[in-house]
Amino acid sequence: MTSLIMESRIVRYGDLQPCRTAFIDAHTPGSDQKENFTILGGGVSESADQHVHIEDTPGFNIGAAGQPPRCRNSLHTHTTAEVFFVLKGKWRFFWGRRGNAGEVVLEEGDIFNIPTGIFRGFENIGTDYGMIMAVLGGDDAGGGVTWAPQVITDAAEHGLVLAETGRLYDTKQGDALPDGVKPMSVLNDAELNAIREPSIDEVVPHYVARYWDLMALAQRKPAAVIGEHALIKDKPGFDVDFLTRGSIKPDMQTSDKHEILMPMRGHWKFSWEGGSTVLNPGDTCAVPPNQAYSLEPSMTGEASLYRVISNADAAGATWNF
Repeated sequence: MTSLIMESRIVRYGDLQPCRTAFIDAHTPGSDQKENFTILGGGVSESADQHVHIEDTPGFNIGAAGQPPRCRNSLHTHTTAEVFFVLKGKWRFFWGRRGNAGEVVLEEGDIFNIPTGIFRGFENIGTDYGMIMAVLGGDDAGGGVTWAPQVITDAAEHGLVLAETGRLYDTKQGDALPDGVKPMSVLNDAELNAIREPSIDEVVPHYVARYWDLMALAQRKPAAVIGEHALIKDKPGFDVDFLTRGSIKPDMQTSDKHEILMPMRGHWKFSWEGGSTVLNPGDTCAVPPNQAYSLEPSMTGEASLYRVISNADAAGATWNF
């Protein structure tokens, strides 16, 4: 692969283009400063303004959310997998119909495979702008997202209406739903009562992995983080492993699967036949199948990296207690 082609498959953190009107709560106070990033695949944005960096998808999507302190993402549920790791800041993830069934606080490098089929939201509780990187299961850009009823009601009070087609309309800007298109319906009581509200003990031990635990596990070989036989035993449609300077060899390697390299700490020299570059924290590198490459830290000090690998599993996380 030529250097130009391979470089086009690397999205630099500094080049990320945010969308500030991506979701229904874009005008709702407390959620109106969110920035949504779609890095690989169609993502789950409800806005035509969303920039997509790499449209091809290997069976899952890569995105990110950036938020200032005390800004939150409103309660919603997914039918597909949603995995986050904290790149910058300190974040509170919460779940339940009202967001009070349970919560967990994640620090930089921690990863959370949020179970499907439960309402979830998240908030930056740090003191500076924070960023979380996301892996979303499936090729469907809609992502199977359903908003809690109060989110839809609050949004309408601030001018945003979500159509049944999944497209947002801003009535404050003079937008109106097209003829024959209805607003997105809200869940009724029976549907709401069918959605689980698991406890902290049901979620955290099974779906959260801490950065420093992974650093210890990956001292000599990559740590399997998410997968059928991994630390978080699940089949979300992709596998995730974790690498450090002690668990990567500088030899050329190839795989018949898509591999997405997402540095967490340190600077990584990424080489392929015909070129090389340095990957930095927040960068995303989409390595296609059968592309030979080598990877090694380019400087001394702490170095860690998440690697997302395609597999043949059906998209969508499952409960595994």
